[in-house]
Amino acid sequence: MSSHLNPPLLIVPLLFLLLSLPKTSTSTTPPTSSLLSFSPPEGGLTHLVVHNKTGEVYLGAVNWIYKLSGNLTKLRSHVTGPVTDNPRCYPPPGVQSCPHELVQTSNVNKLLLLDAAHNRLIACGSTSQGICQFLRLDDLFKLGEPHHRKEHYLSSVAEAGTMSGVVIPPDIFGGGGKLFVGTPIDGKSEYFPTLSSRKLMSNEENADMFSFVYQDEFVSSQLKIPSDTLSKFPAFDIYYIYGFNSEQFVYYLTLQLDTQLTSPDASSEQFFTSKIVRLCVDDPKFYSYVEFPIGCTKDGVEYRLVQDAYLARPGTRLARSLGIREHEEVLFTVFAQGQKNRAKPPKESALCLFTMRQIKEKIKERIQSCYKGEGKLSLPWLLNKELACINSPLQIDDNFCGQDFNQPLGGTKAIEGFPLYVDKDDGMTSVAAYDYRGNTVAFTGTRSGRIKKVGRERFVE
Repeated sequence: MSSHLNPPLLIVPLLFLLLSLPKTSTSTTPPTSSLLSFSPPEGGLTHLVVHNKTGEVYLGAVNWIYKLSGNLTKLRSHVTGPVTDNPRCYPPPGVQSCPHELVQTSNVNKLLLLDAAHNRLIACGSTSQGICQFLRLDDLFKLGEPHHRKEHYLSSVAEAGTMSGVVIPPDIFGGGGKLFVGTPIDGKSEYFPTLSSRKLMSNEENADMFSFVYQDEFVSSQLKIPSDTLSKFPAFDIYYIYGFNSEQFVYYLTLQLDTQLTSPDASSEQFFTSKIVRLCVDDPKFYSYVEFPIGCTKDGVEYRLVQDAYLARPGTRLARSLGIREHEEVLFTVFAQGQKNRAKPPKESALCLFTMRQIKEKIKERIQSCYKGEGKLSLPWLLNKELACINSPLQIDDNFCGQDFNQPLGGTKAIEGFPLYVDKDDGMTSVAAYDYRGNTVAFTGTRSGRIKKVGRERFVE
């Protein structure tokens, strides 16, 4: 389940619609009897996760974390704000002597993740430059709140749907648990990486909690937006819409300012581009970083502003129509039309489908091409680092995790999805999908709070 909610209360009823019988049509008015709901007194729900064994639901909100039963009855709550804060107060040592006035500030939940291996919830907010709490799953008791070192602060950007994290359990790929986290930085590149991997310790008070997986004098488990880029494009940032783990890789779907289409002039029109980012789980130095433009086109109209995504396994019929096996993964993605207005995208939107096989193959082809010495690294936002690819005899297979050259790497041609459904009026903002008796059913949520069910014949040509 994607943790990105927009509008706030959309995904809670959407989750329970996934349990209803599928129909073959596209429906926008499901029976109200199939809906369960929960609305907190203060509103402002931002994130949702579901425990896959107990069925219990955890909600991130403004100033609160909630635990609900499977029928959306409130079981527990934990207050996270308001707190005394000022967004201009930076992480230590600066925060110790902040010269700015501190005021009561709401804490927007920006990240809510299950760390099932340690029976805890990771809840990160917008106050205090983005510190995180560890809450016990059973009763939301606060186990710890690391905030003693600079790397404990992730970002103070208060937009809930722009930060994404992926938890890698311990021993799955060797070693301890890890948290991959991508976040906008609001111009504070000296304080925050846009993408990093952090250690998850079993003891919340361990001094190594949230430290970078690897760090020496020259290399660490992070990627920073260069100050050169921010000097030329002050509005540049990377917004992380959806993150997931597939096989030995971590992926993110992102939105970022398109530095090739946008003029450095602050008054000029801004264009954005969607990218899919990939890293190897066991690459502590980030040598495997690759990003590709991603989107889809229907009837000559381009959809390039990613709104949400959902990783799923296809039903029998969908797998057969795509020519893939049922255990292979597919990515349902919602894009808004065009490349303008990230904050208020056009209402026209498209639900598109990618196979992970297709994405992996496109990335492998690009890496192979670069290691043959063809072209350049092609990461436009890394200004002054447009280096030529270096020829190498290395054999690039599906599991290749990079070297200290030919990185970080960007794709020049977009990975194109298959458009399943276009909505011209209501603005799709979220998506979920599941397999019901061999049939794949997708649900999309819209900006006005409606739910649309895309039935099975839409997936079969």
